[in-house]
Amino acid sequence: MSSLTVTGLTKAFGATQVLDGVDLHVPAGSLTALLGPSGCGKTTLLRLVAGFDDPDRGVVALGDRIVVGAGRGVPAPKRGIGFVPQEGGLFPHLSVTGNVTFGLPRRQRADRARVRELLALVGLDGDLADRSPNQLSGGQQQRVALARALAPEPSIVLLDEPFSSLDAGLREETRQAVSTALAATGATAVLVTHDQAEALSMADQVAVLRGGRLVQLTDPRTLYRRPTDLDVAAFVGDAVVLDADVRDGVASCVLGRLAVAGEQPDGPARILLRPEQLRLSAPSPTALTARVSAVDFYGHDSRVRLDLPGGGTVAARLGGVDLPAVGEQVAIEVTGSALAFPAAGPVPEPAV
Repeated sequence: MSSLTVTGLTKAFGATQVLDGVDLHVPAGSLTALLGPSGCGKTTLLRLVAGFDDPDRGVVALGDRIVVGAGRGVPAPKRGIGFVPQEGGLFPHLSVTGNVTFGLPRRQRADRARVRELLALVGLDGDLADRSPNQLSGGQQQRVALARALAPEPSIVLLDEPFSSLDAGLREETRQAVSTALAATGATAVLVTHDQAEALSMADQVAVLRGGRLVQLTDPRTLYRRPTDLDVAAFVGDAVVLDADVRDGVASCVLGRLAVAGEQPDGPARILLRPEQLRLSAPSPTALTARVSAVDFYGHDSRVRLDLPGGGTVAARLGGVDLPAVGEQVAIEVTGSALAFPAAGPVPEPAV
């Protein structure tokens, strides 16, 4: 396994600047998710690392070996990189065995035990070895594609939105199998995704891209709890964003007086809460009371939208099935502290 380091990576297609001086380090044996909206440069970054496209400027290094930049340009097949495309990219005329062993030296392609070992690694039964791709489910095809990428024992594995075409149940099952396989091999991996839950649950660190630039690189918990700005906050999860006035570490807003995490200058601000920080209970004379305007039930949890007495709406996220009814009056209590950001700029749109 090798670490991956990209420095000053820049790429334009015509007049469109796709990547603008991206610096990124992926430690050996870790998984980094590239997260961001469509068109932010995620797949382009992956293709530059793989060697499918050439950067305009910048350096890509695997461990201490520079593969592009500084006057060097190692061809894609010689970089020792495994690649899993969005649709799996299996060869329809080859069996599962033929696909898994495609990148191996000819003398190793007849090693049936190795094929079964690789299939087991990605959670597939060895009895699938002689099937053709069209006899496999979408999730099985993606696992075979991963087995093929892992077969030559690459220095790094790149995955380009490998679960996006799968339905919800199959996506979760395949995601777990891929995570287990990558961990078992100790592979260094980079996953491109626009799915926030996927990035937060699978990655050791998450790199958030916006407009071709890296705006935050940190572990999933820090990303969710301490996003670098409100746009990142709204993209990685549901956000309650409120206008406030901060004085001496306390924010005054429509939900009352809330403690602010970290240092924040006094004055107008926008504060961030997560919906799970809002607790609902029976109304009381001393509590802030709101009216339930909608309840969205998801099974594992629910989102309860609340109309505030002074105008405006906030959403709380609740577990369980004991939920308030639409039209009911409830008391709102805020747990934990808020994050404060400069007041300038519009309230960000939530991620879709």
